[in-house]
Amino acid sequence: MKRILIIGIGAGDPDHLTLQAVKAIAATDVFFILDKGEVKHDLVRLRHDLIEAHARQPHRIVTVDDPERDRATPAYAAAVEDWRSRRADICERLFRDELADDQVGAFLVWDDPGLYDSTLAIVEEIHQRGSVRFDHEVIPGVSSVSALTARHRIGLTRLTRPVHVTTGRRLSEEGPSADDVVVMLDAHCAFAELGDEYDIYWGAYLGTPDEILVAGPVPEVADRIRELRAEARGRKGWIMDTYLLRKRSH
Repeated sequence: MKRILIIGIGAGDPDHLTLQAVKAIAATDVFFILDKGEVKHDLVRLRHDLIEAHARQPHRIVTVDDPERDRATPAYAAAVEDWRSRRADICERLFRDELADDQVGAFLVWDDPGLYDSTLAIVEEIHQRGSVRFDHEVIPGVSSVSALTARHRIGLTRLTRPVHVTTGRRLSEEGPSADDVVVMLDAHCAFAELGDEYDIYWGAYLGTPDEILVAGPVPEVADRIRELRAEARGRKGWIMDTYLLRKRSH
């Protein structure tokens, strides 16, 4: 039986790697890397560094190009489903052709694969197709949310108050749905429309040398965040950020 490991590697700091993840990397025969191109080479380089530091010999690294997602269409959900299905086609071939029946293959997944990543959905789709027999296991990682709150020295939860995890797209359409809202990858800075009843704790490239942190009342720091975000994206060609919106207590 082939075995697939989905290993969470944290938000960007090599020290985010857990002991469980280290053991999983050491147990892997073949590492699968979906390359997003030169612009996001930093993401591939970290994976190679972790493999070099913790993998046993012999092992192989199989790198394939990640398919492009249609970012122009207004049909966002359909575009994502199509992209995931094309990724599943690629990974299905990798499982079939690059992994022997008694071997372990692995994906090193940025952040925590159980929080905000498509790898689990892709592996499940391949499993449902039934063309390749394999077992799989998920190794949790330090999430960007955990890294964000730690770097801002705050707790995620408050007494008797729920936390909602959402996207910038949904925040823009619906507004804050709780007193504490975690927003993932908000490309259009939807928080900027909120009033001074909310504080924001924002972070980009968490755990990396490029890390940027800003906190304060939304109206006071919104323009600064937008400027920093635009500058960083222009300089690096990509950005991964998240933030916590926290309604002030009265």
